[in-house]
Amino acid sequence: MQIEKLENTLLPYREQLKNHPLYAQLDSVEDIKIFMESHVYAVWDFMSLLKALQQNLTCVGLPWHPASDTAVARFINEIVLEEETDFNELGEPKSHFEMYLDAMKEVDANTEKVTQTIAGFTNLKQISQQIESADLNQAEKNFLQFTFEVINTQQAHIIASAFTFGREDLIPDMFLSIIEQSGEDGPSKYKKLEYYLKRHIELDGDEHGPLALRMIKALCGSDNQKWNDVTEYSKKALQYRIELWDSIAKKLTENKGSLVDAL
Repeated sequence: MQIEKLENTLLPYREQLKNHPLYAQLDSVEDIKIFMESHVYAVWDFMSLLKALQQNLTCVGLPWHPASDTAVARFINEIVLEEETDFNELGEPKSHFEMYLDAMKEVDANTEKVTQTIAGFTNLKQISQQIESADLNQAEKNFLQFTFEVINTQQAHIIASAFTFGREDLIPDMFLSIIEQSGEDGPSKYKKLEYYLKRHIELDGDEHGPLALRMIKALCGSDNQKWNDVTEYSKKALQYRIELWDSIAKKLTENKGSLVDAL
């Protein structure tokens, strides 16, 4: 079947991501802080991919018409509900991006830069130039440029490929382990981060993965060109994620080197 062929093709890229050297470098809350200051752009642009899918796969215009695949439409709407208007640890409605910013503040990460940066992204037709002129490193720019290249195809199967296969799996468990080992007050000190991570694990569990694959199968059907597109863009999504991981690993190495020099 096509989906098994696709997953086999992507396996080397997923293994490279799963075994990336970055993970071995994450061993303190300071490392989490540096990681989050770059990873936050992936949290933000995930919402743009999701909203692009909502526009393509549900009816958000007027007059209303039924979705072509109600099961896929429900899946997308459920994720939008959870990602855009979830409840934080205090029971307050917040998007996961806003919850991530709150968690960043908890570890003293810089949130001003990302909020100022995305405030400058105002027009889908001009976003490529806006990303290029933003105060970001090249890996961060490349990651965002690819996301909006995908969105601007206006092809639901291509957008779904980046959405489904371009995400990481290991970070929540790893961060929780670091928090638990950060001293007796670690878990209580980082309540917002702990809640965000556990919520992430809960929502990305057994249900969303199979439904995302069902969405890919529904969108591609027996169209070989669409399956080729999904393969191509899924590879690129994983490659840009690996490139982003490379850049964060480099930052961590530089930071630890500067700390050693200061001693």
